[in-house]
Amino acid sequence: MEGQPEIVQQALGYIEKAYEIALAWLTSPAAWSQFALLIVAFLAALYVTRRLLPTFEKLLTPPEEQQHMIARLRRFVLKFLPLLLPLLAFAFTAMGEQIVRSLFHSGAVIAFGKRVFLFLAARILVRDIIQDGFLKLLGRYILLPLAALYAVGLLDGAIAYLNDLNLSLGNITISAMALVRGLIAGGLLFWLGRWSNDQSTAYLSKQKEMRPATRQLAIKAAEISIFGVAFLLLMNIMGINLSTLAVLGGAIGVGLGFGLQKIASNFISGIILLIEGQATVGDYVELDGGEAGTIVKMTARAAILETFDGRWIVVPNEDFITTRVVNYSDSGSANRYEAPFSVSYDTDINKVPEIIEAAVAKLPFVLSKPDAPDCELRGFGDSGINFAVEFWVNGIDDGRNKFTPKVLFAVWNALKDNGIEIPYPHRVVEFKGTPPQV
Repeated sequence: MEGQPEIVQQALGYIEKAYEIALAWLTSPAAWSQFALLIVAFLAALYVTRRLLPTFEKLLTPPEEQQHMIARLRRFVLKFLPLLLPLLAFAFTAMGEQIVRSLFHSGAVIAFGKRVFLFLAARILVRDIIQDGFLKLLGRYILLPLAALYAVGLLDGAIAYLNDLNLSLGNITISAMALVRGLIAGGLLFWLGRWSNDQSTAYLSKQKEMRPATRQLAIKAAEISIFGVAFLLLMNIMGINLSTLAVLGGAIGVGLGFGLQKIASNFISGIILLIEGQATVGDYVELDGGEAGTIVKMTARAAILETFDGRWIVVPNEDFITTRVVNYSDSGSANRYEAPFSVSYDTDINKVPEIIEAAVAKLPFVLSKPDAPDCELRGFGDSGINFAVEFWVNGIDDGRNKFTPKVLFAVWNALKDNGIEIPYPHRVVEFKGTPPQV
């Protein structure tokens, strides 16, 4: 054993110690009584669980149609009912431990049993209750190993070893335990931050009395605040003095000044857009570069436009500040369009405006304000007299394919009902010399 590596010697030492403890337990009447007490505690917990579980399920299960906060809270608590058995076993064992220690002045076996019940509770929590992928991964590879070490009594030794193992990074020295603690706390903090951010975003998005730009600005401010607080808490938990990050902050500042100019510019442009509200989510915009679509999302770096054919275009925020932007809507404001048509030269054109305006005004999507439909004479063409009817609607006509076709149908029907001819091209062909035989 002396010639073996240190880690092998430590492992063999732990095995030998475990063998001695097991042998002592097997030959001790006090240990056997504690084993019996563990079995009794488990059977009692099993009996109580079977009696209480139907009652708890009935009390905590709300009707399916209920979706208010109390109902959601009851459904949330209902998920934790599988923990009832190991936690009751732990509680009954803890009560029996006091009796055993008063009789035998020893409780090592029953304390081991308590830790095993806690490990079973952690296993049920990770396997059956947690549904979030990140939390399940955290529980599987961090919570369960820690619970296993605690169950076999090695957790304190592992913590002491990690505290003695120091890692240095420049002028920053931290222990391996601080890294592990930071990993666990960081995962939980940023998961909680993401959840809080989702809840705050959902709440702020429902505040319809706020301007869209103000809502987006509030959402971004909440997001920055939540994750900023999470970062500061993580640094405090890891025991890192924030003043030691001054050098790193300076390096980041230099990077922003040189390599990350565009990112910083887009970030600041996004804040300006949210404050001024000249373009916000729901607006249909067209940029000088030809990009056109409805703004469906505004991030810290770019705005996402959705075209009429469902494609997404990512436009940097800087383009909204430095180039000309045409905003066709302001969260549902009215827009004016026109539908051109022609009538024959045989038509009494004085009757056309009244007929067309009355027909278009009957369409349900055509607005009477700010202006009613207006039919205008546009000119005299080669084959007919050109008119156009102007109309106002709420929304965007997607490439003349949403409102204009319905207006043209109404124009066609109105002209046909009044006996007005829609002309087709007429051509006069002149032959020089002898005309061809037909």
